[in-house]
Amino acid sequence: MKASAIEFRQRVAINTVVILLGFWSPWIESWGIGKRMTFFEWLALELSRLGLLRFAVSAPVVITVAALLAAIAAILRVWGTAWLGPATVQHGQMQAGAVLADGPYRYVRNPLYLGLWFMVAALAFLMPVTGALFALVAITIFALRLILAEETFLAGRLGKPYQDYMRLIPRLIPTLRTSLQTSLPPTGRKPHWLRAVIAELIPLGVFLALAVFSWSYNNRLMIRVILISCGISLVARALVPRRAFS
Repeated sequence: MKASAIEFRQRVAINTVVILLGFWSPWIESWGIGKRMTFFEWLALELSRLGLLRFAVSAPVVITVAALLAAIAAILRVWGTAWLGPATVQHGQMQAGAVLADGPYRYVRNPLYLGLWFMVAALAFLMPVTGALFALVAITIFALRLILAEETFLAGRLGKPYQDYMRLIPRLIPTLRTSLQTSLPPTGRKPHWLRAVIAELIPLGVFLALAVFSWSYNNRLMIRVILISCGISLVARALVPRRAFS
């Protein structure tokens, strides 16, 4: 089922609510479902309990996996936004210009939604286990609904060029087959890296929290770093002229 226009317009708010619910996990105290132990702690302990890794090793391994997921998220979000443009990424309505087959869009049709998924997957390590499960399932379903809505909209507006693009480039699993990529004409658009970095400070903050501050094993410190990155992102968007994101 495709997302509605209202859902698309409120997509940032809905994604935020999903993430906040994952952290809050009110069902733990209300209904006694699950325990207030982070997914990071649970996974490290389970790897140790099953005899796969000693805890002294499993904890750094889990941290590394979380940091790698956050790195993938930051790369996809900044790379995709640099080519598509922050104004289009943040617009409240679906936009249909020329078919974009440059940058990450030569390998996968939805790098931004894929980046969002990886960011939530990285954040899930800081959530209670049941909260992590809820957030990943909810964000996956919502992202797929948004993707289906956008594809229907773009296919209707752009016609055969976009339908050919859909046929050649996969929706979510990137392709490295050069035969598919070379059959797509480049648009000649140039990436705007600085604008993209300013627009995607939140996934960059998530990466910083997990790659640098996670080694302190202080969950509150990592969450604080992420919240600070959210605040800096809001301030940056308020101070930078809107035309700079066009």
